[in-house]
Amino acid sequence: MNSIFEYPEVFDVLVLGAGHAGVEAGLAAARLGAHTGVLTQNLDTIAQMSCNPAIGGMAKGHMVREVDALGGAMAHNTDATGIQFRMLNARKGPSVQAPRAQCDKKAYQFRMKWVLENTPNLHLLQGNAVTILTKNGRITGVETNLGLRYRAKAVIVTTGTFMRGLLHVGLQNTVGGRMGDAVSTLSDSLKNIGLEVERFKTGTPCRILGRSIDFLQCTQQNGDVPAPTFAFYPEEHTHEHGPFDLNRWADGKFHVEQLPCWITYTNEKTHAIIRRNLDKSPMYAGIIEGTGTRYCPSIEDKIVRFADKDRHQIFLEPEGRQTGEYYVNGLSTSLPFEVQLELVRSVRGLKNAHILRAGYAVEYDYCPPTQLQPTLETRAIEGLYLAGQINGTSGYEEAAAQGLVAGANAALKLCEKPAFHVERSEGYIGVLIDDLVPRGTREPYRMFTSRAEFRLLLRQDNADLRLADKAFKVGLISASQHARCAVKRQAIENLKQRLEAERYSGASLHQWFRRPENFASQLPQNMRAWASDEIWAQVENDIKYEGYIRREMEAVARQQRQEDQLIPENWEYSKIPGLRTESRQKLSQIKPTSLGQAARISGVTPADISLLSIWLRRSKGNSNFIKP
Repeated sequence: MNSIFEYPEVFDVLVLGAGHAGVEAGLAAARLGAHTGVLTQNLDTIAQMSCNPAIGGMAKGHMVREVDALGGAMAHNTDATGIQFRMLNARKGPSVQAPRAQCDKKAYQFRMKWVLENTPNLHLLQGNAVTILTKNGRITGVETNLGLRYRAKAVIVTTGTFMRGLLHVGLQNTVGGRMGDAVSTLSDSLKNIGLEVERFKTGTPCRILGRSIDFLQCTQQNGDVPAPTFAFYPEEHTHEHGPFDLNRWADGKFHVEQLPCWITYTNEKTHAIIRRNLDKSPMYAGIIEGTGTRYCPSIEDKIVRFADKDRHQIFLEPEGRQTGEYYVNGLSTSLPFEVQLELVRSVRGLKNAHILRAGYAVEYDYCPPTQLQPTLETRAIEGLYLAGQINGTSGYEEAAAQGLVAGANAALKLCEKPAFHVERSEGYIGVLIDDLVPRGTREPYRMFTSRAEFRLLLRQDNADLRLADKAFKVGLISASQHARCAVKRQAIENLKQRLEAERYSGASLHQWFRRPENFASQLPQNMRAWASDEIWAQVENDIKYEGYIRREMEAVARQQRQEDQLIPENWEYSKIPGLRTESRQKLSQIKPTSLGQAARISGVTPADISLLSIWLRRSKGNSNFIKP
């Protein structure tokens, strides 16, 4: 029998996993003063980009800016290690514009490890946690496969795709959470303590050698100049330049040498190869059990589901400055290696492509997020939190957002302080968690701007204005960063007042801006000097869309009235007459904290909400009225 060694220190917060969720969870808890440990299987793969080394994109870029506004590390790390920066949908409305960056995957990974190593209150640990330790329904720590026991007051599980991970290439499979890495059996322990566990599936394309690509046959795609960045206040971190920084802020300018990406397309020959080999795909052969991602389908899925299309776009994206590897974006597959080689070489520009790493699919365990509270603490075990892909999401950005929320709430609860929560009307982070907890997800969840009701309020350019006060109140950002946001807010207000007073082309500048054909770039230079480009862009958006913004704010107020109607935790839905059986079951299982959250549960009807509202009004002001 293996002997048990108990680590001498007791952690306030212990994070399991050091991917994008684990990193932000550990940093947030440490920022709030918690004695924090981050336990991971391999310290050399902290913040590894298992799929595309890219950060941001539609809605995802919004979340990265929100993470930055809340003091997180993802935005600064991206700015420091990015190799191409673009603003997506720059010609469309401001609510759907979003930054995206291609990163140097090794520089990103090494720099984030350096950040963690130099963070006060945070301690890195290497080990494979296999058992969750509890006592009387409360977390007490974890035990590793080597018999090492870590005691902790709170534990945050951020295991990504590693729980009982199974990798598929053709009809062959092997255990692992990522090709070349070990598997985790922690889900067995989660089941033993009462959590429900299910299976999902995701995948990744092959990587090819750059010198084997005929770039003359491809279309070049360059980054934007000047490069759009993610961090709101880079000056706050100019003193933190580390050994892995590729880019720097100096003299108020962002200095970056960008690398191009390249575009090519599949063709009918490619599609014929795939159709001919579908029986060798583990998904179509019935070997894969888990549900896959709808919005990031494999090339096999694309060929079957979109049989009318004669080509699909492929992006060839560099994985770093010091490597020749290219990520073949749009060609995710789990076909056998020999088929992958044949189909890749059928693509224009890739006739002589050398595959360095095969594409593969990965099945993994996750815990349906309806088992969580909005703080991301489990309902079953006090002090146990889940964040990232374990909650059924996909993507680095969704993981980072959850990690920050879980880390902050774990630390705040230990200090007996109110929980940290972002409303749907305040941020995409709020939309993410509010979608997951009451509704759950039947497939890997990915954020889109269409998921948010208040897109004009939740623009990527105003995340700091939306969240800085809330972040500073709980201690997630510094006083100087909060002060910078206050200065920005005042500058916006000052410019708006000046535009009301100043006249131009026969009208006030405010009225002039309301015309869709008028932009700040058309004003004389002496007027442009009234404010920075950032302030002009913010004000221009606010004025041009002020009617729509006003309507969204009115809708927020209506929604808030439902959010303010709180539901007691021990409410007995079974005793409410007229409530549908399905609604009773779902409300009893999920235990919504407010009428608004109850209204967003799938299967709960407006009639059910009306009944609940009546019972809540009857209970208001009556301290003895606890249950219907």
